[in-house]
Amino acid sequence: MSVQVDDAEILRKFQDEKTRNEAFNLLLKKYQQKLYWHIRRMVIDHDDADDLIQDTFVKVWKNLPGFRSDAQLYTWMYRIATNECITFLNKKKQKKKNWHRLRRLKKHIITWKQLRPNLSNQQKWLH
Repeated sequence: MSVQVDDAEILRKFQDEKTRNEAFNLLLKKYQQKLYWHIRRMVIDHDDADDLIQDTFVKVWKNLPGFRSDAQLYTWMYRIATNECITFLNKKKQKKKNWHRLRRLKKHIITWKQLRPNLSNQQKWLH
């Protein structure tokens, strides 16, 4: 669903504390779906995209008071969404690397049983 509200009007409403929530709701209605599909193309998974769209709009909310209008509003939000995706994908890649490292390390870990295979159960408790 596309909302036909001018970005300048949204920004004007956002500056006034009385209409800030209304402005943000207009922003969500206007751009949420478009940004969701941008994010979804980058991360593929629906649940990840849902989390990232939320993170994106949290950042938009926090940083909108400082928006300088150097770029179009959508371009600015698109960049925030892209950066959120890149950060997410880099963390995911790092977790995968760490998991593979851990699997390789597990092959080299020697257990107590391997070191002392001939101890009885009673002797194991004493050591």
